[in-house]
Amino acid sequence: MNQRIIEITQRIVERSKPSRTQYLKDMKAASEEGVTRKNLHCGNLAHAFAGCSSHEKTELAENATPNLGIISAYNDMLSAHKTYENYPEKLRAFAIKHGAVAQVAGCVPAMCDGVTQGQVGMELSLFSRDVIAISTTIGLTHNMFDAGLYLGICDKIIPGLMMGALRFGHLPAVFVPGGPMPSGISNEEKARIRQEFAEGKIGRAELLKGESDSYHSPGTCTFYGTANSNQMLMEIMGLQLPGSSFVNPGTELRELLNEEAVKVARNNSLKGFAYSLANLFDEKTVVNGIIGLLATGGSTNHTIHLIAIARAAGIIINWEDMSDLSDVIPLLTRMYPNGAADVNHFHASGGMAFVIRTLLENGLLHQDVRTILGVGLDKYTQEPKIRNHELSWEEGPTESLNTSIIRPVNEPFSKDGGIKILKGNIGRSVIKTAAVSEEHLMIEAPAIVFDEQQDLISAFKRGELEKDFVAVLPFQGPKQNGMPELHQLTPTLTVLQKRGFKVALVTDGRMSGASGKVPAAIHMVPEAKDGGVIGKIQTGDLIRLDAKTGELNCISSDLNSRPGRTKEMNQQGFGRELFNNLRNQVTSSEEGASFIL
Repeated sequence: MNQRIIEITQRIVERSKPSRTQYLKDMKAASEEGVTRKNLHCGNLAHAFAGCSSHEKTELAENATPNLGIISAYNDMLSAHKTYENYPEKLRAFAIKHGAVAQVAGCVPAMCDGVTQGQVGMELSLFSRDVIAISTTIGLTHNMFDAGLYLGICDKIIPGLMMGALRFGHLPAVFVPGGPMPSGISNEEKARIRQEFAEGKIGRAELLKGESDSYHSPGTCTFYGTANSNQMLMEIMGLQLPGSSFVNPGTELRELLNEEAVKVARNNSLKGFAYSLANLFDEKTVVNGIIGLLATGGSTNHTIHLIAIARAAGIIINWEDMSDLSDVIPLLTRMYPNGAADVNHFHASGGMAFVIRTLLENGLLHQDVRTILGVGLDKYTQEPKIRNHELSWEEGPTESLNTSIIRPVNEPFSKDGGIKILKGNIGRSVIKTAAVSEEHLMIEAPAIVFDEQQDLISAFKRGELEKDFVAVLPFQGPKQNGMPELHQLTPTLTVLQKRGFKVALVTDGRMSGASGKVPAAIHMVPEAKDGGVIGKIQTGDLIRLDAKTGELNCISSDLNSRPGRTKEMNQQGFGRELFNNLRNQVTSSEEGASFIL
């Protein structure tokens, strides 16, 4: 095992001792209460199974069989979650087949960031994660369940489900993915169409056709953004079945994996506290998740989400941990926006089984962790196969099937994992370098301050940005306006970079997994709303961003003496007024940007 990883893991253990000890004490106490429906009065129980079949009522009344609580994030607005439409009926049937009962315990909201990008609704996106966590706990509060089945995939949904499930961590948990849609047009073609629209070379009709050809059917979007980073995390942390993350919807293998997930949840519910989520999800598991994020070039959103998830289990991690791990974890994959391939190509080239194998073989993952399948990650180097219409587990590939997409540890795309912390007189921020070319890792250029991303796009269309500059967008943090993603900036900044200009972005907002090839210092703390220096920067100030040295500074002699400025926000309409109080109590980006932890 790599010594540096051991050291970082141990410091997380030491830092987390008080909160982790209390968490495990609470979960152990809940577990020792036994099957909680034993404590329900007859009226409680009658309400809880009134809609069940007579067989299910008998089983539940006599405590003769485990009851699996389903928390579903189904809706028709997310292509990824459309796949869950008929899951409850099928999961209930699988449960009966394997000696259990399953009930939908509750449903949680599920926003699609692809729909709300650049819209007012994006201001509620990050906060929806904590709402999902609360909704999850409300569903499980009925005290009817011996284990949980969690149906979620996309950006805030998996983190929210995890945060909620961990508060019921005395129960076993199995996450059930839906899988990605089949590949549409290539990611290179999609990027070309977006850039041509940004340059005014094509109109909305051509843009919409390109987008529709890319996002074309039920299933997860195929680029490697936050949704698919979520799926990678659940697998490398041992919380869903091996090889299940990127199996397409509506296939026989997907059905067999769903049935197996029910079997595992049912069996784990009979094994006691050792197989509870609280016991599975420990410091080593969290470190494995960070390593997976780094090795695959995953979404920067998880520099926020993983912190919040870990805190829900009493584990305290920070950006320093991620940045230090990045120094020893090589980048092993190239998926869009870090490369041309999509997750279907990744899966076909060896996928998670090969990534986990090469990391384990080189001492870069904790092997001695608990998973839903038992102790050890060795089973996660296996792949599911169909043999005579039954599920079979076979060893995955021992070498990459396409080295332009996946590489072994001894032949990486980069020697480091591509997520770094930047520090300087502006504050602390995160940068993802996985897709940034060597020549763009350092930039020193004048700042241009914009209030909104549309202001930058408008300036570009007026021809005012044909030069080197650092775009500074303050007042985009969680306390100001909910920390929306600034994804709409990517095509414009990419066009300018391709024209030969040196450009970068500095913001207290988010850029998601699609930050792309332009250097972007994001999640800046303190944010402008808290009086952060980013709110004092003026157009013309010289900014130096150096991702190699981890430096981010505003080179201006009077910076600290300048008065801070404020920015009024319209917090009415689109339900934003319901979140006003939450903005006042949300933690910083580096603390997970949460209003419940």
